[in-house]
Amino acid sequence: MKTKGTVVHLAMENGGYGIIDHTGRKFYPLNMPNQLKRDGASVTFCFKPADVVTTMMWGEPVYIYCFETI
Repeated sequence: MKTKGTVVHLAMENGGYGIIDHTGRKFYPLNMPNQLKRDGASVTFCFKPADVVTTMMWGEPVYIYCFETI
């Protein structure tokens, strides 16, 4: 699947980064590329759902397999 969104820094637990798309859907990338780790960055990305449970309790766990900054 492919969507556009904005990177957000998560200041909870161990921190990390998430992405919120234009509809407000929250994604928690398990393999967040270093190039995208900028709070507020606009990105287009392809993802697949991750069938895992995380302790983060923020967003849907996903794997990113392609991306570009806008």
